[in-house]
Amino acid sequence: MSQQCPNGETPGRETKSDQCPFCGGEEFQARREEYLYTYKGEHLMVSDFPVEVCAKCGMRFYPGDALLEVERRFFAIQSHKEEPDKILHIPCKAFV
Repeated sequence: MSQQCPNGETPGRETKSDQCPFCGGEEFQARREEYLYTYKGEHLMVSDFPVEVCAKCGMRFYPGDALLEVERRFFAIQSHKEEPDKILHIPCKAFV
């Protein structure tokens, strides 16, 4: 299993033959999804992010190298070394 990621996300599986550590499932679906990276109240929405999803329980596994690249891009954007593709303005409302 890959090392724990700094933001606490579940890292990807090392080999395709691994079982899901949560339910023991052996089938996984490779997908591309939107991924929201959050660090100290700041966010980066990443589209087309690779993920493997356990077909039995739905647990998501993210490739460690992809998570590290998202983290690199997040800090590059925060320090104005890179520009985001676009800026999203999202309304927020507490659930009470």
